[in-house]
Amino acid sequence: MVSEKPNVESAKADANMLEFQEDWNVDAELELMELQLAEADKIKPWLSIEIKFTKPEYFTWLLVGFASMGGLLSGLDQSLISGANVYMPEDLNLDSNQSSLVDSAMPLGAVGGALLLSPVNEWVGRRNAIMVACFLYTVGAALQAGAISFPMMIIGRLILGAGLGLEGGTVPVYVAECVTSNLRGRLVSLYQFNIALGEVLGYAVAAIFINVNAGWRYILGSSLIFSTIMWAGLVYLPESPRFLMHKGKTVEAYSIWKRIRDMNKMESKLEFFSMKRSAEEERIEESRAKGRMAWLDFFTVPRCRRAVVYANIMIFLGQFTGVNAILYYMSVLMNQIGFSKTHSVFMSLVGGGALLIGTIPALLWVDKTGRRFWAIVTLPGFFIGLLLVGFSYLIPVENLPAAEGVYITGLILYMGFFGSYACLTWVIPAEVYPTYLRSYGMTTSDAMLFLCAFVVTYNFTRMQEAMSRIGLTIGFYGGIAVLGWFYQILFMPETKDKTLEEIDIVFSQPTGQLVRQNLHNSVETMKDLAHFRFRKIAFGEESVKKEEGAEQA
Repeated sequence: MVSEKPNVESAKADANMLEFQEDWNVDAELELMELQLAEADKIKPWLSIEIKFTKPEYFTWLLVGFASMGGLLSGLDQSLISGANVYMPEDLNLDSNQSSLVDSAMPLGAVGGALLLSPVNEWVGRRNAIMVACFLYTVGAALQAGAISFPMMIIGRLILGAGLGLEGGTVPVYVAECVTSNLRGRLVSLYQFNIALGEVLGYAVAAIFINVNAGWRYILGSSLIFSTIMWAGLVYLPESPRFLMHKGKTVEAYSIWKRIRDMNKMESKLEFFSMKRSAEEERIEESRAKGRMAWLDFFTVPRCRRAVVYANIMIFLGQFTGVNAILYYMSVLMNQIGFSKTHSVFMSLVGGGALLIGTIPALLWVDKTGRRFWAIVTLPGFFIGLLLVGFSYLIPVENLPAAEGVYITGLILYMGFFGSYACLTWVIPAEVYPTYLRSYGMTTSDAMLFLCAFVVTYNFTRMQEAMSRIGLTIGFYGGIAVLGWFYQILFMPETKDKTLEEIDIVFSQPTGQLVRQNLHNSVETMKDLAHFRFRKIAFGEESVKKEEGAEQA
């Protein structure tokens, strides 16, 4: 079901690399690049200050760390509203419909931010797009904190959401384009870890200010501090070398590549020239199609169509299992099950903490086990958690401790497994699109994510009334989790340990061929399960053989 088998795509990738090495004299090309770099005036991006480390990996970690702070901001702003919801609607005299619109305005604004993603990324680049997002975060947070009416709060939430949409689609791409293939899943997953960390921090901030007079203003305004820190840190980071290569700025891309890769290693040299060749081929293709809109390739080119369908179904599965409704209304849901208003805010930390802890296994193992294994193993955990949450509503109020215990257990399971799965909803869209369509692809994925979040959040109260709490939790959210599990078994490819250029080969194969391969792998996995070969299932046959060979040596 999930074990990775040697296939024709990896063989093709190896063959292409051998051909690449024969066609290119890498050292001669590097000498030429060094000469061009020495002769050219150093063109520095806006507000860029160059810093260097003795080891390129240190700089890569700094880059990833600061860029992934966007996840901290994203999670913080998504969870702060949960605590603010306890007293803010009463202070602003909001009815239930207005309160729902305030909660859902941020994901609605994020859809707008997602639509800005492609033009802003193409015009100013990845790094500067994140800086624009930080500015929107700051303005939105200030308007929320000072809101004196429903319209002012809505405007603040929409602007904040625009920053969320722009940043949410840019940071994973920026990280994926800068890190090595063997660490890409792990380091892009760091973004989801920071989202979870931000959500816990948001619940903690809410708990600190919940009993302060007009404390919701401090709660909603607290993200100003983090957006300012992130903006200042971005000043020291470079542009994505793949974006610069995409724009034809080869020398500038090379100068940054030297800062984030060890150029004494042949694989770093080959990856640079593979990236260069891929960018040149894409520019030739674009020149042939001059006058035609590039995004039309999502409809006309099978490789691109498969990528956009695959990435967006993954996002749909993550959102329509109800996570944002639970996050935004966590304090309200806690209150429904029997906790007091104040205790419900404090107990929200439990759900946020489970989400944070759940991201840690993905951070450690997603590059070892692969995306496919991780998705298939974690999605059933959603369903188990949702079952327990739904059943907790059946326990009579007279037995309140039991109802609270079952609810909290289900919440911990649900949020923990979602934390692991959610990493994939950032990793996969960031890596599956071809470079020349990556901005457009992330626009669709980012818009899809926040549109789904808006639909789920805005309609949560109505759906709960129409379906009942049990029907919504188990029937709707749980049902989608079950359908998604079967989809992933049949249609999900594996992109572990592949460069962004090699992933092109994976998505160039027909869908029928992928389904046959996945069905064959599923049969083999069932045999492995019957013989208790758990390491082979988790890490793949090749990884197990490598480990055994290393032990024998």
